[in-house]
Amino acid sequence: MENNYPELTVSRSIIKIDDGCVRHKEDLIVRETTLTVYINLTEVATLVCSPRDQKYLAVGFLCAEGLLKKREDIISVELNPKQGAVYVKSRSAFSIADRLTVKRRVTPSAGGSGTTVSAGGISLPPPIGSHLQVSVETALNLANQLEKRSRLFQRTGGVHNAALAKGEEILIFQEDIGRHNTLDKIHGQCFLEGISRDDKMIIYSGRISTEIVLKVARMGVPVLISRSAPTDRALQLAEKLNITVLGFVRGKRLTIYTGQERVILP
Repeated sequence: MENNYPELTVSRSIIKIDDGCVRHKEDLIVRETTLTVYINLTEVATLVCSPRDQKYLAVGFLCAEGLLKKREDIISVELNPKQGAVYVKSRSAFSIADRLTVKRRVTPSAGGSGTTVSAGGISLPPPIGSHLQVSVETALNLANQLEKRSRLFQRTGGVHNAALAKGEEILIFQEDIGRHNTLDKIHGQCFLEGISRDDKMIIYSGRISTEIVLKVARMGVPVLISRSAPTDRALQLAEKLNITVLGFVRGKRLTIYTGQERVILP
């Protein structure tokens, strides 16, 4: 069996049973790795992730946690694949314990990133003031593009996907075993490459929780398009942060949950 994703998958012999028929075959299984993130030699978190674009993941995670504010603050970003670690040097001095709002822990689950919101108060970013608008047709088209690009998911069923788009064009596409990680990778790439976000949209494959809304808000992206469902608390937060949430965006249908003023109706 040809493996078109050698960095992200491994081949494994399996036994597949389908309607009473037993077959021995080779299958592709997604790789799971851990990545420990350091800033100024202080350990911040250990992330469960896919082994690709790990510099973007580390920087995006630190941005989402409020530990990085400006590109100019970064002195260097070094990945040590043998150690499974990324070392970020920053010019800023801060107390990580005071500023880390989302705690990450290593988990065996490939369905999530092992993220939990801390019990303490979370410092929210300001509401997004972007006047970006999106047509229903564009939202449906972008969700369709995300599905077509999700070849690794179609082959393995083991990853989540997210993209950053402007207009009808997808600019960044990311995939990872952790659904939160896909957004952190996008955030990190935008941060390092100076890509603006207030005129962009996030297209996302997974369920919309408060953590997802927070990550989108901290990116400064005004529109979140998902193929899945939101939670009630996520929608309450999206309203507070002025984020447009479109869910169940599939085929020719979608649901507008918040921020209708940004959606151009048919």
